[in-house]
Amino acid sequence: MAQPFTLPDFYVPYPARLNPHLEAARVHARAWARSMGMLEGSGVWEQRDLDAHDYALLCAYTHPDCDEEALNLVTDWYVWVFFFDDHFLELFKRGQDREGGKAYLDRLPAFMPADLADGFPEPENPVEAGLADLWRRTVPAMSADWRERFSTSTRNLLNESLWELSNINAGRISNPVEYIEMRRKVGGAPWSAGLVEYAAGAELPARVAGTRPLRVLTDAFSDAVHLRNDLFSYQREVEDEGELSNGVLVLEHFLGCTTPEAAEAVNDLLTSRLQQFENTALVELPALSAEYGLDPAENAALALYVKGLQDWQSGGHEWHLRSSRYMNEGAVSGVAAGLSGVLGTSAVHLAAALGKPARARLRSHTRPPHTHEGPSLLPDFTLSYPLGLSPHHERARAASVDWAERMGLLHDIWDREKLEGYDFALCSAGLDPDASPEELELSAEWLTWGTYGDDYYPLVFGRPRDLAAARVLHERLLTCMPLEEPSLAAGFAAAPIERALADLWARTAGAMEPVTRAAFRDGVEHMLESWLWELGNQAQHRVPDPVDYLEMRRHTFGSELTMSLSRMRHATTLPAGVLDSGTVRALENAVADYGCLINDVFSYQKEVQYEGELHNLVLVVENFFGCDYPTAFRMVEHLMAARLDQFEHAVAHELPVLYADFGLTRGQIATMEKYLDELRDWLAGILNWHRGVRRYDAAFLPACLPYGAVPETTGRGIAGAATPGRGVAGAVGTAGAVGTAGGGVRGTAGVPAPAAAPSAALPGAAVPVPDVAASAAPGAATGAAPASVAGWRYPSGIGTSAARVGSGAVR
Repeated sequence: MAQPFTLPDFYVPYPARLNPHLEAARVHARAWARSMGMLEGSGVWEQRDLDAHDYALLCAYTHPDCDEEALNLVTDWYVWVFFFDDHFLELFKRGQDREGGKAYLDRLPAFMPADLADGFPEPENPVEAGLADLWRRTVPAMSADWRERFSTSTRNLLNESLWELSNINAGRISNPVEYIEMRRKVGGAPWSAGLVEYAAGAELPARVAGTRPLRVLTDAFSDAVHLRNDLFSYQREVEDEGELSNGVLVLEHFLGCTTPEAAEAVNDLLTSRLQQFENTALVELPALSAEYGLDPAENAALALYVKGLQDWQSGGHEWHLRSSRYMNEGAVSGVAAGLSGVLGTSAVHLAAALGKPARARLRSHTRPPHTHEGPSLLPDFTLSYPLGLSPHHERARAASVDWAERMGLLHDIWDREKLEGYDFALCSAGLDPDASPEELELSAEWLTWGTYGDDYYPLVFGRPRDLAAARVLHERLLTCMPLEEPSLAAGFAAAPIERALADLWARTAGAMEPVTRAAFRDGVEHMLESWLWELGNQAQHRVPDPVDYLEMRRHTFGSELTMSLSRMRHATTLPAGVLDSGTVRALENAVADYGCLINDVFSYQKEVQYEGELHNLVLVVENFFGCDYPTAFRMVEHLMAARLDQFEHAVAHELPVLYADFGLTRGQIATMEKYLDELRDWLAGILNWHRGVRRYDAAFLPACLPYGAVPETTGRGIAGAATPGRGVAGAVGTAGAVGTAGGGVRGTAGVPAPAAAPSAALPGAAVPVPDVAASAAPGAATGAAPASVAGWRYPSGIGTSAARVGSGAVR
């Protein structure tokens, strides 16, 4: 059978190496699979199938340095997971038996007990027998933290097979963002990353395993593994098995392009994810080590983990070239001599250093600023949810502006006229139309503070690339949200941005239960961390990778903060696991993305033309595809429609199944319906606010922007100002430690502060900003593509209040 496309030139910067214990692993794998009942008589495989797939070769390439015992065990895990995939296909996918598939999957977690002393049920099939044996042999060498993380990724890998089955039943092709998110769970690469920890002797330190750098390393690794597999397996999965969960098919459908063009786009996304992996390893990981004060053994584990993931990428590519399971005519081997690499002990090929991947990397760092002229293009919004507006809007606007004045937020980058034009109370009035006057004021004030911070960081810390000062302020803001006694927050605050947060925290968190309070604080912290991420890209002048951008955008926009209180309020009346289910999380992400992208399309002129911003999805798409603004805009418009369609599809088709799976009562279903209505209010309110305020209106740009946002702005401490400016009141200097804890290293008490560095201020500020470090308090610590997208061709050679807090930051 002819291949549907020629395999692209893959970015394989690190050569594959082969474990010397390959033959021993092959012999062991045959014996183990037969002893588990996976071969003759299983109805799935014969020995010739196992030999042809050669999973021992996969593991020998992906784990080249482990000993024979470890290689045997890892190989057994891969034999098991591939057998599971084929077993589930034969028993349930081909017959589209969702009910039987669910019952089958529900039994498997019992074969992964946290404590081996709890024992295992009696296995009823080869998948259960294999899992029990593997778990018994693996977990004694690993910590409780690793066991929990690995069991979670294994459950995701198994349970999300129902998502694939449901999509086959519905005949539905997912949108690209939905696909990437679900493929991580179904595809198994996060699970593979857990085995890298085992085989490389590189268990991640528990205190950093959940941080952004480690999460992004694992996610970027996973996405690259899955996209590579999609290219090699397209013919088997799509043409032979009728599979709809394949990245090439997803982009072919989304972009309305040919299969070869979609394959090129997938390969470019694969390259982008690998380059994100490299950037994270080289830029973010060293900073993480310094922040947490990791010791030499912990740093060695991180380095081995990075090297292990690199080995897996190159080894997995080499195995795909050799396995009979995949389409691999014309692909080029990754085993080659090259230059010495900068990560681990691998090498960089000249093709990767000088070819299309290098051009893509260069393009991401050389985007000219201030390139757009003219008003932003806007979609024909298909959002049909009714808009409700609180009758307390005017009162909340006046109160929130007065509050900002009292907090000191109107003395540097904003003034009263600008803030009144932003009218955050209008946004709050749409987000929560039933709020009391006091609740609406508090919601508007959260929006005011969040957007002030989002404006403040790039001006004060981004332009001078003062990431150290930004980190100091970050740690100080965290101290303004004490968990034990929220009423004491004001005692930790000095600068206006701190005083405002402390005031909001005391008024919002004081009445919360401890668990709710901690979860809400996490939402604020994630938004603060996302501002540091933006500063890092600004310092590198780097247009973000599209996947990383979308996932971080939910934090920079404050979506998590917005939704957290609402979902926590409803969690008390719903069974455990409902709101954390894959269905609900995916539904929330779809809503969050639509809201974020409303902001991106409205703010394009403001951000790209006037502010020189790099963080806007339209610009990210321009950079990734090498296309012009109107083409990128149409792609983003299509993505918005697809994410909204996903939300509606989930409500109509996936939630009823979830309700049945959890046995929800009528009252509990009513609770879920109320939550869905709140999400609809969220979208309608955000769209109405963007349409009604000056912040994005071309007629008011650039005058309505923060002082200092554009070079021609005069006054208030801007270079070339006609009148003396006031600087940026309360900006934090670059002193390396605050209070009696923190000191740049989390949890290290008593680190003395170095001599104070010069104060931070807007470049050219006429009045310097006081350094507040010395005054710090102790304790710092489905449908066809629309006409506008269909027919697109891939460019050649281009690679609330206590009830509901409004979105934390808008642009």
